Amino acid sequence: MTTKDRISGVLSPVVTPFKSDLSTDPDRFVRQCRWLLTQDVGLAVFGTNSEANSLSTEEKIELLDRLVGAGLDPARMMPGTGCCALPDSVRLSAHAMKLGCGGVLMLPPFYYKGVSDDGLFKSFAEVIERVGDRRLRIYLYHIPPVSQVPITVGLIERLLKAYPGIVAGAKDSSGDWNNTQAYLVNFGSQGFDVFAGSETFLLQNMRNGGAGCISATANINPGPIARLFATWKEADADQQQAKLDQIRGIVSRYPMIPALKATIAHHGGDASWATVRPPLVALTPEQRASLVKELDGAGFTMPGLKDSGVKN
Repeated sequence: MTTKDRISGVLSPVVTPFKSDLSTDPDRFVRQCRWLLTQDVGLAVFGTNSEANSLSTEEKIELLDRLVGAGLDPARMMPGTGCCALPDSVRLSAHAMKLGCGGVLMLPPFYYKGVSDDGLFKSFAEVIERVGDRRLRIYLYHIPPVSQVPITVGLIERLLKAYPGIVAGAKDSSGDWNNTQAYLVNFGSQGFDVFAGSETFLLQNMRNGGAGCISATANINPGPIARLFATWKEADADQQQAKLDQIRGIVSRYPMIPALKATIAHHGGDASWATVRPPLVALTPEQRASLVKELDGAGFTMPGLKDSGVKN
């Protein structure tokens, strides 16, 4: 859902389908995104679990164009546009704004480690200045376990001072609630929207003024996660959170991206969905069987997936 001109709620870093030759599969991508929207989950395409850094800039632009061309609402989209190369970040962010996307999720340039906040500030500032669009809404992507380049409180403070309104929020995938809370405490009153990096912290985030979550498992469990966002003040919110944690825990016992794709392949009746791009590898048959058995035992379903036409 959206509030005014800001995205809020639950978003999915949508997994990217590939054909047998490892090229992207726009048709399957559109159908999966359409299904997610029917579950009231927004589209954080080109996130970590989208295999975004295994996609070229051209591929991302083509997929984004296909989504909008298929009639999907760009206001519900927060594409990942943060790249190591500054011109790529600028090009993707400008294109997202041209299409009317609700915001962009921006990794810091992550190849070089140990970079300073001064360098990161210059990087984000260059993107903002070169895009040159007041509609731009940047959500900073803090994922130090993967990027090893943190988005510090001090950096956010500088960016908010220099670019109020444009620097709109952050996704915190640190896995550290204390860091999420620091973002909320320091910047929540300034209209800085904080998204938890998984549904594990969704209820806690909402109770502390957060904007929602952007979660890998929203790819497969979107409805229940969106329901908790919508009903977090209800008496059964803690029970809902516990059930979400159960499903998340099962999937997390396997390599995340291959597990998400294997689950979609199984419940959508479409084996092609299991394909990942190297260097990732698909689950083994034994892993797939174990994952399906565990999820079935937890009463897991993906209602409406087959009806949505995910399968060719």
